[in-house]
Amino acid sequence: MAQKIIMPKQGLQMTEGTVTRWLKSEGETVQAGEPLFEIETDKLAITIDATATGTLLKILHDAGDVVPVAEAIAFVGEPGEDFSSAMGDAERLVPAETHGFSPVPLTSPSAVPDLARENGRILITPRAKMRAEERSVDYTRLAGSGPEGLIIERDIASAAAPVVTPLAKKVAQSEGVELMGLSGSGARGKITARDVRSAASGGPARTEKRIPLTGMRKIIAQRMKQSLSELAQANHRMKVDMSEAVRLREQLKKTGVSVSYNDIVLRCTAKALTEFPMMNASIEGEEIVQKEYVNLGVAVATDAGLLVPVLKDTDLMTLPEIAEASSLAAQRTKEGKLSPDELTGGTFTVSNLGMFDVDSFTAIINAPEAGILAVGKLSKQPVVIDDAVCVRPMMELSLTYDHRIVDGAPAARFLQRIKALLEQPYLLL
Repeated sequence: MAQKIIMPKQGLQMTEGTVTRWLKSEGETVQAGEPLFEIETDKLAITIDATATGTLLKILHDAGDVVPVAEAIAFVGEPGEDFSSAMGDAERLVPAETHGFSPVPLTSPSAVPDLARENGRILITPRAKMRAEERSVDYTRLAGSGPEGLIIERDIASAAAPVVTPLAKKVAQSEGVELMGLSGSGARGKITARDVRSAASGGPARTEKRIPLTGMRKIIAQRMKQSLSELAQANHRMKVDMSEAVRLREQLKKTGVSVSYNDIVLRCTAKALTEFPMMNASIEGEEIVQKEYVNLGVAVATDAGLLVPVLKDTDLMTLPEIAEASSLAAQRTKEGKLSPDELTGGTFTVSNLGMFDVDSFTAIINAPEAGILAVGKLSKQPVVIDDAVCVRPMMELSLTYDHRIVDGAPAARFLQRIKALLEQPYLLL
């Protein structure tokens, strides 16, 4: 009997994933535990193994499709096996309404298999129906290529007539341009007047590139907007004289210990969090929960988006241990090898853009944490010390905090403490 392959849950907050690549084609043999397809979640690119052994009978979602957790994504069974009953009417097949479409002369209704018109209703997948409504395709006249005549998304794509703006129609008529086969640069491929004029002149159109807001980018957008709308975010900034931190780093380097300035910031932040527990807290329901442990999130930029691996129990680590842990986390992040556990459980986040020549910036809190520390670049600047102008290595810190949990004065003292530790790193001893 055919078995479903479903979209698995890869993290506590995952609700959907984007299929990026199938490693097997329909008709190929798969083994349980063998890599079957790849997905992109809000944080990770993951290879998913097959959960059944047999022939890959049907792929229900192609690359690029966003699939909810626990939804069927493919069927595996015996070669030639009829799996339509396993799909379930309530799960994959929805009756299509037959009104609201402009007729498109396609396959005649008589060509559609009887099962697809069971009880006088047409069976079509939800995604195919949505695409048909977007492209004004009369799906009642289509023969579906799915099981037993089921109409699926690619049936709609192959039958869709070009979507044209009213002005583009007028321009096409006046210029004698054939719209069929013309590529559109508008939303969802809509043909615009500019496309028609370009075709009439024989020159290439200056178009726009549209990138679907899906996968990791979509989740980042949702969470940043949610963070700004739900948290009472306030900000403090301070400049830090990094002279002693520079000296410390040079001394450690002479002994064979390699640490970055960001590692020193992480060590100072972890210590300060143990002294200001309200900055190491979160709101859960009607309670403020103070964490007795410090799990620092370290923001890492990747081509796919910003990821925040978490260094667990950072307050118990020495500076060299933090350097080793942060270096490994950054490497695993960029290689896409992080596990869901390495991306959860953070209590506070540090984001450093100094390597990108950013002087200072305001970071958005990684909810539900109470704050985030933004670190700018280290640069030599003129400063006044004892009425004399000196050149010192300076760095700016920016603390964004949740004002529901922490008031302005305690937040300022917390940032002041980090500054003191950076300017006098022997206080870490």
